[in-house]
Amino acid sequence: MSGLSPADRFARASARAHHPVTADFAESQRFDLDPFQIAGCQALEDGRSVLVAAPTGAGKTIVGEFAIHLAMLEPGDKAFYTTPIKALSNQKFHELQEVYGDDEVGLLTGDTNINASARIVVMTTEVLRNMLYADSPALRGLRFVVMDEVHYLADRFRGAVWEEVIIHLPRSVRLVSLSATVSNAEEFGDWLDTVRGDTEVIVSETRPVPLEQHVLVRGDLLPLFDDRAGVATAQVNQELLRIRGGQSATFENNRRAQEYRSARHAGGRRQPRNGPRPVRAAHAPRMERIERPQVVDLLRRNHLLPAIFFIFSRAGCDAAVQQLRRADVRLTSPEDRSEIRRVVDELTFALKDEDLAVLRFWEWRENLERGIAAHHAGLLPAFKEVVEELFRRKLVKVVFATETLALGINMPARTVVLEKLEKFNGEARVAITSGEYTQLTGRAGRRGIDVEGHAVVQWTEGIDPQSVAALASRRTYPLNSSFRPTYNMAVNLIDRFGRARAREILESSFAQFQADRSVVGLARQVKEAEESLAGYETAMTCDRGDFREYSTIRRELSDLEKINRRDATAPRRLRDERQQQIQSLRRRMQRHPCHSCPDREAHARWAERYWKLKRTTDKTRQQIDQRTGTVARVFDRVVDVLAALEYVEVDEAGVTTLAPAGRTMRRIYGERDLLVAESLRQGLWKDLDPASLAALACCLVYEPRRDEAGPGERGLPRGAFRAALDATQSLWQELDDLERDHRLPGSESPASGLAPAMHGWARGLPLDSVLTLADMAAGDFVRWAKQTIDLLDQISLVAEPKLAKTARTALDAVRRGIVAYTSA
Repeated sequence: MSGLSPADRFARASARAHHPVTADFAESQRFDLDPFQIAGCQALEDGRSVLVAAPTGAGKTIVGEFAIHLAMLEPGDKAFYTTPIKALSNQKFHELQEVYGDDEVGLLTGDTNINASARIVVMTTEVLRNMLYADSPALRGLRFVVMDEVHYLADRFRGAVWEEVIIHLPRSVRLVSLSATVSNAEEFGDWLDTVRGDTEVIVSETRPVPLEQHVLVRGDLLPLFDDRAGVATAQVNQELLRIRGGQSATFENNRRAQEYRSARHAGGRRQPRNGPRPVRAAHAPRMERIERPQVVDLLRRNHLLPAIFFIFSRAGCDAAVQQLRRADVRLTSPEDRSEIRRVVDELTFALKDEDLAVLRFWEWRENLERGIAAHHAGLLPAFKEVVEELFRRKLVKVVFATETLALGINMPARTVVLEKLEKFNGEARVAITSGEYTQLTGRAGRRGIDVEGHAVVQWTEGIDPQSVAALASRRTYPLNSSFRPTYNMAVNLIDRFGRARAREILESSFAQFQADRSVVGLARQVKEAEESLAGYETAMTCDRGDFREYSTIRRELSDLEKINRRDATAPRRLRDERQQQIQSLRRRMQRHPCHSCPDREAHARWAERYWKLKRTTDKTRQQIDQRTGTVARVFDRVVDVLAALEYVEVDEAGVTTLAPAGRTMRRIYGERDLLVAESLRQGLWKDLDPASLAALACCLVYEPRRDEAGPGERGLPRGAFRAALDATQSLWQELDDLERDHRLPGSESPASGLAPAMHGWARGLPLDSVLTLADMAAGDFVRWAKQTIDLLDQISLVAEPKLAKTARTALDAVRRGIVAYTSA
């Protein structure tokens, strides 16, 4: 502290006096803590919950780790650390083991149960939700819950789980919510404060490692922003604008400028293409993209490796690796290659030799030894873990990845390259959002290693530097709730709290909080409009009579005349009826006392404003009615469906209780909770053998691609399976009709596309045969197998004894080979 000013020394001494635990924790870290990290730790030490919203790589997990540190200071206290995906849970589990030892840290991810009674347990958010509904004994002594990547609650498929956990956690538990930078952090914090109590919102926009933005034009990295103006002004590099406009081919301050001009003067022009082409100035250069091997070489020469190339396609990632392989790109030393082989062999030793051949292991390992790799959901999870580990050790220098890599896995790079600024969303190619751009480029810059990170956008035909600058400088990533009541949620809430209290709980959701906030603004609009309407009504007052009544007749007459003119082809009888109505309205108007008023048209102008504003105000009132109590109304519809199927019983006083079937549904989670529960109750699967039950469970979790055709009758397993599948599909249709009758959205039909492969896998078919049947990558098959295991596990807990035994046997049959080996 000798180099500090007296003021700084006083500030540190004061902080230590008020927050000694934070001060000690900060001194134990490898880096000096940033102000937002210190503020988060101090809030926790003061006994408050916190929401920390900060950029990717800023180090917000330090605040979560401090919560665990606090729990470990008190004997008997526990801390849970939740993540959205199993890969993140595994990563955090190993990190915490290094700090606290194997005995103090556990892992729960649905299919993995390691040291569950430990004082620190890492888990997926779904596991914690299930523990809360089951009132698990493991919750005793729980003091802190860290919810990493809490912005996941916007996910439309799984986001509701985050809100369920936040609402149901005991108030005595302090919540540490860690989020990417979102534009409405204060709104989310206000909600947390409402449902959890004293919550401090800490927002940081500062990246610990500054990010330099570049555009790769041919073989040159040009700055996106004018260096003199800086990112804050979003003033685009004028050279890029000139290139875009075809106004100059000089490439100012560009070491290749003279070379380019010489080539032009030598007559090196491209031949025109057939057909229409974009209009550009006669002297404008056509920007040719350089090949990936050249891009990698450019980054290597400029000391910008390791790099992540984001390509929004799995096939594109694999093709990029092959392209570098064909170009004989090698980025590693002999020592690197030896270490890579050692790490790969250590992390994949449990895989069978015959499976390695199917997975093209040796080609994959050779690519790793070159320092290049792909990373996407189709990759075997064990292989993804290897890539992540080698990249963290700086042994792999270039990774071609899909956007799933941006979900919080610890893989920071020096440079991030975006080859395109659009992606396929399942229906069409759409531009990436500023939030997605921020998430992706947030991987660039390694704290303690890099002075700055680098984001590189490749120039493509039609690129607009102004649009790229807007993506890079804007921070609009709103967090919007995706919460909706489910059947499982409904029976659990009714069982624990009763229907009335359940409605109150649901009305405290973030979804309703956001709807109510919007209602406040709409109500203000209505109030202002009502004042204006009163003024308009005064202005159109007529001493001859009721001008509002008169203007109503005029409006009806005008509307009917417009309809009659527009609908000239209507039957003669209908046109005659309309004409009679028009004549009747015209006579009423002419007889009205206000018709003879000399100021009639002046009054009419005010009346027109009145009716126009009233129409808008009535629509706003309808919006208010629709948004008020939205979540509770959906809950009532869900309960009505459950009552119709006798999962709940409603007595004459309106008191709702669970029926026996409802108690079974408490333990069934997932998109098809009602279909699973009803299939079990009706005994549709009681005659299935283990392999057939695995195949049928797969039909309920599998979501085919839009362009994917089913296997047809020929590919499906024979025997009892087909009868059970037909019965299940018929039941789905009945339930779907019932849901739609109750104004609920219904669900997709069970998908049998993966059933033959899952049936074969459960019967012991080798991996190559199964992947051929599945027609999918190994990583995808493992993911669906894991979800099949999750459902089989639920069935084994709630089904009648014979079927429960079959489910356990099926579960063991699926959990083998590469499915059993991988933990993600």
